Amino acid sequence: MAVEIAITTEGVEGLQKALRSLDESMQRAVQEKLEKWAMEVREDAKALAPVRTGRLRGSIYAKTSGWTVEVGATAEYAIYVEFGTRHMQAQPFIRPAFEEHLPMLETAILDALNKAKEEAGLP
Repeated sequence: MAVEIAITTEGVEGLQKALRSLDESMQRAVQEKLEKWAMEVREDAKALAPVRTGRLRGSIYAKTSGWTVEVGATAEYAIYVEFGTRHMQAQPFIRPAFEEHLPMLETAILDALNKAKEEAGLP
């Protein structure tokens, strides 16, 4: 006894168009949410950074590329402040900012995906 499966391709062009649109919308929506999230992390890191001259605080940056977020500081001594040395206690400012905002990242990405799905006209 044979098992038969029939697949019709009626309306497949519309589905393919919607999926392409979802991809573009999804990328754009996720990028926007990640940029906003990174700026919030950056602002918190700036608020947490110890200030003597303001150079460390002024060197804190955030950038996104695709689905990658980078928050850091360009001051050459930033790593020593963040992690400490054997002569100086750590005064973390970037890690606590990430930890504070990490729970919001999942929500931001899910919101972006739902927004993209709506823009693509998918249920």
